Amino acid sequence: MQKLERLIERIIDKVNMNLREHAFDVAPLVRTLIPGKQLLKFYGFYGLSPHYPLDFHFHHSNLAGSYLLGRCWVDHSVLYKSDIRGDELKHRGDTYLHEDKLLTIMEDELIRIRDSFLIKTLVHCFSHDPENLEEMPVRNTVAMHFSNIHGSPMYGAYLGPFATVDLTTIHDCVIGDFAYVQTGELRHHVVPPGHVWVCKAGVFEFRYQYPAEILTRYIVHTPGYAPRGLFMVLADQLKDHFQEAFSFVHSNPPKNLPCGASVSPYAVLGGNTEIGENVLVAQRAYLSDARMGSGSNAQENCFIISSDLRGLDITAHGANVIHSHLGQKVFVGFNSFIKGCYAHPLKIGKGSIVMPHTIIDTECGLEIPPDHLVWGYIGAEKDLATQTIPLAKLAEVKDHLRLGEMVFHGDGEAFVSGFQQRIGSILAANGAYFDGRKETRGHAQKGQDISFNIIQPYPKGAYKGLYPTLDIRPPSSQSLT
Repeated sequence: MQKLERLIERIIDKVNMNLREHAFDVAPLVRTLIPGKQLLKFYGFYGLSPHYPLDFHFHHSNLAGSYLLGRCWVDHSVLYKSDIRGDELKHRGDTYLHEDKLLTIMEDELIRIRDSFLIKTLVHCFSHDPENLEEMPVRNTVAMHFSNIHGSPMYGAYLGPFATVDLTTIHDCVIGDFAYVQTGELRHHVVPPGHVWVCKAGVFEFRYQYPAEILTRYIVHTPGYAPRGLFMVLADQLKDHFQEAFSFVHSNPPKNLPCGASVSPYAVLGGNTEIGENVLVAQRAYLSDARMGSGSNAQENCFIISSDLRGLDITAHGANVIHSHLGQKVFVGFNSFIKGCYAHPLKIGKGSIVMPHTIIDTECGLEIPPDHLVWGYIGAEKDLATQTIPLAKLAEVKDHLRLGEMVFHGDGEAFVSGFQQRIGSILAANGAYFDGRKETRGHAQKGQDISFNIIQPYPKGAYKGLYPTLDIRPPSSQSLT
C-alpha cells in the first residue's frame, strides 16, 4: 500500500504546515489510527437523486465506508466511514442574504475536499462565507471520530473527536475534543477541549467550559491511542448493528412508512420503534424502542433508545437520546448526550432548547420545564440551577449573565430568537411540515427518491487501497439514436 501510505504522509505534512504556529503535530494522531486493512474492507457509496445536481469527482483518494450525496469532489484525501451530505447546497440562480446585501449564486455549489483525513465525520450544509458562496471547501484538515463540519469552510484545521464547527469559516485552527464553535469566522486559534462557544460579533457571546474531570469521563484522546470514554463505549457497543445495513447495496427505500416519512436503508431500527408522519431518519442513525412523533428527526450518528419524542423534535447530528421523554418541538443540539434511566426517564418540556454538546446523565428522574435553555453537564437536580434558564428570562438579558461555568454577554433576546428561527428553518428543510404540496417537501420526502451505487478500491498492487479516478455525471442530453 505504498501509494496510500504516501498519501497519508502528504496529508499529515499539509495539515502540519497549516498548524505550525501552534506547534501541533497530527502525525501521532493519524498514522496508526486506522489499520490498512480497514481501508480495504468497506466500500464507498454515493446517492443518485433527481433533486440534487449529480457531479462526483474522486481522484487519488480512499473512500472506505463513506457516503456522498450531491455535488462533491474529493482529491488526495482519506474519508473513512464519513458522510458528505450535499442535499442543502445552493443552486445556480439562488440568492443569499448577507447582512443587507443580496448576493446571487452564479453556479451550483460544490463540496470540495482536498488533502484531508476525515474519520467518521459529517460534512453537511452549505458555505456561509460571503466571499466564496459557490464552494464549501474542506482543505488540509484532519477531523476525528464523530466530528461535525456543518456549513463551515475549512482551510487548515484539526478537529478532535466529537468536535463540531458550525456555520464558521476556519483558518489554521485546532478545535479540541468535544468542543463546539459557532463564531462566523475563526483564524489561528486553539479552542480547548470541552469548550462551547457561540458568538455573533457585536450582538452576543455564549461560552461554557467543561471541567476536565467531567470531560475525560466521556471522551479523551491520547496520541498513539484510539479515543476512549463513555461516548466511544456506546458507539462501539452499537457498531455491530450496522453491519447488516452496510453488507449489501440498497436499491429501494424501506416500504410501509407513514405519509411523508423517510428512513435511510443505512439506518438501524430495532425493538418496538414507531415512525410517525414526516419523520426523517438519516443514515447511521440507530433507533431502538423509540417513538418518533410526527415531524421529528434523527440525523446522522444519532442514537435514540427507549425514548419518546412527541413530535417536531430535532436531534441534530450526533445527538443521543436515551431513556428520555421529549415534549413537542424540543431541540437537542449536535453531539449532545441525553440519558435518563429505565425506572426514571428524563423529561424535557416542550419548546426547550438543549444546547449543542450538552451532557445530561442522571438516574434520578429529572424534569426540565417547558421553554428552557439547557447546557453543560447535568448529573443531579442541583445542577439545574446553574445549567438551565427559562428562555423568557434569558431574553431579558441586555449585557451580562453568569451561571456556574457559563458566561453570556450581549443581547439575550437576539440569542433566543435567532435559535428559535433556526429551529423553524431546520424543521422546514427536513420536511416536518409537509402537507402534500411540492413547496413543503423537505429531506424526508426527497429522501424517498434516492438510489445507491458502490465504488471500491484497488485490492492489490501499488495502488492498493486507492480508488480509481472517477467522474460521475448525468447522461448527455443529446440523443444516442
